[in-house]
Amino acid sequence: MSLTYQYYFVNKSYPPPRDIYLNNAATSWPKPESVIRAVRDHLLAMPGESGRSTDELTLDPVQKARETVGEFFGCENPDNLIFTSGATQSLNMLIHGFAAGQGSQFHAITTDLDHNSVLRPLTTLADQRRITLSIIPSRDGYVHPADVRDEIKDDTRLLVINQGSNVIGTVQKIQEIHAVLKGTGIFLLVDGSQTAGQIPIDLSRLGADAFVFTGHKYLFGMPGTGGFWIRDPEAVQPIMQGGTGTNSADLRQPAMLPERYEAGTPNYPGIISLEAGVTYIQETGFDRIVDHQKRCINAFYEPLKDSDSMIRYHPSPDIPVFAVNIKGMDPDTAGFVLRTTYGIITRTGLHCAPLIHNQITAGKGCVRLSPSLLTDPADCQYAGEVLATLGKQVRASGM
Repeated sequence: MSLTYQYYFVNKSYPPPRDIYLNNAATSWPKPESVIRAVRDHLLAMPGESGRSTDELTLDPVQKARETVGEFFGCENPDNLIFTSGATQSLNMLIHGFAAGQGSQFHAITTDLDHNSVLRPLTTLADQRRITLSIIPSRDGYVHPADVRDEIKDDTRLLVINQGSNVIGTVQKIQEIHAVLKGTGIFLLVDGSQTAGQIPIDLSRLGADAFVFTGHKYLFGMPGTGGFWIRDPEAVQPIMQGGTGTNSADLRQPAMLPERYEAGTPNYPGIISLEAGVTYIQETGFDRIVDHQKRCINAFYEPLKDSDSMIRYHPSPDIPVFAVNIKGMDPDTAGFVLRTTYGIITRTGLHCAPLIHNQITAGKGCVRLSPSLLTDPADCQYAGEVLATLGKQVRASGM
């Protein structure tokens, strides 16, 4: 055990409390009781798969969920909403599927705020010389429309951007960015992994050509759930083929939606959990959600406002994602102490978003804390108080 670890075990000023989970930007916990109940009821029921069973009397749970989730996102046609295993699969299907439909090398744009689920597929295409790639640096956590305009070239055909940062909690003005793209024919792909369930999203007004969401974060579904919405399916070639339960005599993937992109047996329990999570959010209402977010943000940062031992990378986030470091203490050590001594569960490191960390932490990473709708704001205050105390201890020790 290092001297640093020994110091904090000896000098802890709080008794170990119950576990406090502040890692909802990775996976939300706990799940609402209604979600757990919906999954349990489904698993106890006899399976009735549309196109794969003679149980014609069973309501197709996937289509029912598609309609519920589609309405939640403002989809004009729910069949344009595709279920996948999550944001990573969705982004790969859309990025590689878009590239497959282009006849020659083209230019693509993304940002330094984006996740490796965007950066790695695009880098793979660039390594294969199928695209040239520009990465726009954010300023104060935001991508400015003028910077997007400056990167557009004659052969620019794709812009991929996240709506909410999983590191610093900033939310981009997608409609303003879309306005810059008008008349260019550029395909706008928006990653809503951190915003779905956190802010209202109306796809009929957002301006995106495709929108990606994941189910296991703020939509309160199970891991392995999510999907995407697409405006014009002709823009993206399907990169997966397989059984759909329809047109089985045809050896080609069906062109109609949603079968164009959905091959294989669906994740029925996961999709049902996603529908139940969305229903829970609808019943709660975004007014209550936004009010709770503000309470969590204020509760966390209030104990830190006068601390000169803490680095706060964006102390006024749009959604409750808190990125901090203790001066003189590396983030992995801080995360270890928070967990083992104070019961606070966070995430440390680069959060699969290395480029924004290159800008704000010199690539060293940070401690990220992220509450959800089911987090008690008092737990956020407690986490802020603990961090403030640790900062004072580090400073006093000269470490």
